[in-house]
Amino acid sequence: MTGDTAIRRSTVAAVVLVAAVAAVASYEHAYQVIAAGGERGAVARIYPLTIDGLIYAASMVLMSAARRGAPAPSLARWALAAGISATLAANVLAGLGHGLLGAIVAAWPAPALVISYELLMHLVRTAAVSGPEPVRPDIPVPQADIPPEPERTPEVLVRSEADTEADALSVLADDPDISGAELGRRLGVSARHGSRLRRQLMNGSTERKDS
Repeated sequence: MTGDTAIRRSTVAAVVLVAAVAAVASYEHAYQVIAAGGERGAVARIYPLTIDGLIYAASMVLMSAARRGAPAPSLARWALAAGISATLAANVLAGLGHGLLGAIVAAWPAPALVISYELLMHLVRTAAVSGPEPVRPDIPVPQADIPPEPERTPEVLVRSEADTEADALSVLADDPDISGAELGRRLGVSARHGSRLRRQLMNGSTERKDS
């Protein structure tokens, strides 16, 4: 787990904790105000959920936009502001019976929720803009720093003239009527060289016979 991931997760946990405390306190305070306003029974119990539900819905829309890097919808911002204002008013009214200090204590969960939520949104927006850390490719070694490999010259088998003449004699012994060009091809030399060898060897053979 990276440091950024640990920070985001701990911030999420803190916001969830603050939201849970604020939700319980806001629900109780809103219920007291609604009951004092004349509502009774099931209506008085579920009415505060309209405030908390609006805050939750607007928060999730803003969270989704921040994760996608999209602009926050203005309606979601207005809905969140309305929900926060409503729960703040309910908390203040519920605490006014205990004087100014009671109103301040009762109202505190609402701004605490807003501040922690905005801090979380800042982290989410920053992560969406920066994106994941790119994988660094292997840096190739500059070719200029690598010494060039020495060129390898093909090994040429150098045959002596005596070896060539010996091979030519062997060919002529098997095929005396072979042409100079064909002799050169078999020996791997030029046709002109083959013709010269044929004449030279044939003349030498004739001289030996005459003597």
